[in-house]
Amino acid sequence: MNKEKLLLVEDDVNFGFVLKSYLEMNEFDVDLVSDGKDALPSFNKNTYDLCILDVMLPNVDGFTIAKEIRKINKTIPIIFLTAKSLKDDVLEGFKSGADDYLTKPFDSEVLLAKIKVIIRRNTNQFAQELSEKITIGKYVFNTQLRTLQHQDTVHKLTPRESDLLQELYLYRNNVLDRNQALKKIWGDDNYFNARSMDVYITKLRKYFKDSDKIQINNIHGSGFILVIKDE
Repeated sequence: MNKEKLLLVEDDVNFGFVLKSYLEMNEFDVDLVSDGKDALPSFNKNTYDLCILDVMLPNVDGFTIAKEIRKINKTIPIIFLTAKSLKDDVLEGFKSGADDYLTKPFDSEVLLAKIKVIIRRNTNQFAQELSEKITIGKYVFNTQLRTLQHQDTVHKLTPRESDLLQELYLYRNNVLDRNQALKKIWGDDNYFNARSMDVYITKLRKYFKDSDKIQINNIHGSGFILVIKDE
């Protein structure tokens, strides 16, 4: 069973190690980062299910990190940890993309409960979106049969094509991070898998060639975006 992977950004090293150990005892895989400037490189290098960000950090604060993460991934859950309880700080946290907010000192069991609820909610939301036939413009994507239908034309998708289209759809009109998609679908973001992904992107584009309302665009240095324009 794969463990959910968390990014913990906390500059209090002792507290960070204690919290990391507690979360690992509760079956999470945790990467601990103690300097704000190292948070984004770690995020870009790995695939996470949730981020826990301290607000007051050396070099780059938690709010800024969250805003940058949101440019890469619109849906990953973010929880802020802070010593501040002022209303303006709480509001700033949610404006920066927070799913929840805990003021120090806090009960670790409360944080654990919040993490589980947020991840379960996120997972269920994605599963619900893909549980039935998906309408993409004038196309119908059946995730169970792995078919993409447009009028009388039915394309039978390979498992990789289907997985990739599902990921693109989940991030529709937002950037699907290339490295995260490679690790999730191919298991590794090496050069050869990246070239393989490019081939599948080209195939998916061909399937949508009859519609000018659907585009799969390459975002240089980031990934791909499935653009679905209003019919």
